[in-house]
Amino acid sequence: MERVAKMASERPVVIFSKSTCCMCHTIKTLIVDFGANPTVHELDEIPRGREIEQALLSRGLNPTLPAVFISGELVGGANEVMSLHLRRSLIPMLKNAGALWV
Repeated sequence: MERVAKMASERPVVIFSKSTCCMCHTIKTLIVDFGANPTVHELDEIPRGREIEQALLSRGLNPTLPAVFISGELVGGANEVMSLHLRRSLIPMLKNAGALWV
């Protein structure tokens, strides 16, 4: 969906989330604790949120949320983000995207 691509490319880090999802909260907290300031779209609080979630599902995300984009590219969900973190690849990705200034 073109709308998702546009939203995902607006900032260095974009997270599609639901306010009631514990894994979404965990991933948002992880990224914020590194010092990044992600744009977060809470799909249960915005118009057409269900449509956006369906578009994320069509991109192969299952579960669809959280969906993390860095530099406009889909990184993946909680498992992928945690794997990047454990491999020490997440912080360099955030730096390269301009989301961290350290």
